[in-house]
Amino acid sequence: MKKVYLLTLLISFSSFAQKTFDNIKSEKLGEERRITIGLPASYEANKDKKYPVLYLLDGDYLFDPFSGAVSYGSYWDDIPEMIIIGIHQNKDGERFDDTTIDQNEGLPFEKGSKFFEFVGAELVPYIEKKYRTSPFRLIAGHDITASFANFYLYKEMPLFNAYICLSPELAPKMEVRIAEKFAKIKKPVFYYLSAGEGDIKKIKEPIEKLNNNIKIANNPLVNYKYDVFKGATHYTEVLHSIPSALYQIFEAYRPINSAEYNDKIAVLQEGYAEYLEKKYADMSEVLGVQIPVRISDFKVVENLILKRNAYSELGKMAEIGNVNYPKAMLGEYELGLMYEKQGDPKHASKKYQNASQMEPIGDLNKDMMYEKIDEMNTLAKKSK
Repeated sequence: MKKVYLLTLLISFSSFAQKTFDNIKSEKLGEERRITIGLPASYEANKDKKYPVLYLLDGDYLFDPFSGAVSYGSYWDDIPEMIIIGIHQNKDGERFDDTTIDQNEGLPFEKGSKFFEFVGAELVPYIEKKYRTSPFRLIAGHDITASFANFYLYKEMPLFNAYICLSPELAPKMEVRIAEKFAKIKKPVFYYLSAGEGDIKKIKEPIEKLNNNIKIANNPLVNYKYDVFKGATHYTEVLHSIPSALYQIFEAYRPINSAEYNDKIAVLQEGYAEYLEKKYADMSEVLGVQIPVRISDFKVVENLILKRNAYSELGKMAEIGNVNYPKAMLGEYELGLMYEKQGDPKHASKKYQNASQMEPIGDLNKDMMYEKIDEMNTLAKKSK
């Protein structure tokens, strides 16, 4: 039975995204480059939805582990669905030419310069023209390609919003330049750095220096995490890093959990509804993910408002409900609940009546509204 369940689960996740291939004729490189494209399962069904894009250097071998992690995380709604683009670089050892640098300047050189331009000037525009993409872009790499991904940070306006650097073999001066960039950055950026406890010494030492320099820069606009995985090597640390990186970058996307509730919401003296509104506004502005307020999050905040007797905030909750679910009874119900708790059964009954004519949502339905109407009418009669 366990084997059957596991097989079903694996089949479910493996079919979660559509995987196709494409060849891009690059003028910068003077050749065709093959890419793997992973589209979310909802891509065809939801014609208006836009998705963040994850670009993978070393896409030949990083695509499947990243795709599996994204599929698993999005299945539980912990991270958003996204488009995944894997750049093939290992058929004939292209990754070494693609990452050519000037050892004195520590910058892309010759074929490396051309590949840098290919990604920024050809691949990204091609993907954004062909697919429905949100403004949030991620890039990831391993070893020398992880180091190469950092060059896009050097630009005055960094091309990517999030960088996943798995055991990077840092270019000369990079451990200083990245920290200097972070000290001056004016817009939010996500940066994930990792290594294995048993990593290659010449790689690990510059990584440690980079980590220390980023800590000194201490810019709150840089969402930064550094992992060193115990018992892991330069290669095995990759599978540890991928979920850690994705969950770090998309932490704000996750539904309200006990940690967020206890540390960020329950400690407030007021403004619970505003917190909920801001959570989803930030999700849209910073992560490029636009989704309606989850009913589960809505109920968490509503219950806290009731617990704290902050009944006036139910009016704001009604606004949030109407914006996110204009055809549903949620907004009118919240107003009815506000009037009920404030001792005004007449107005509460009217709002519950309005709600009863709208679409059910969550645990709210017409029968519940009719019960509320009868209850409020009885209270109104007693108060006369």
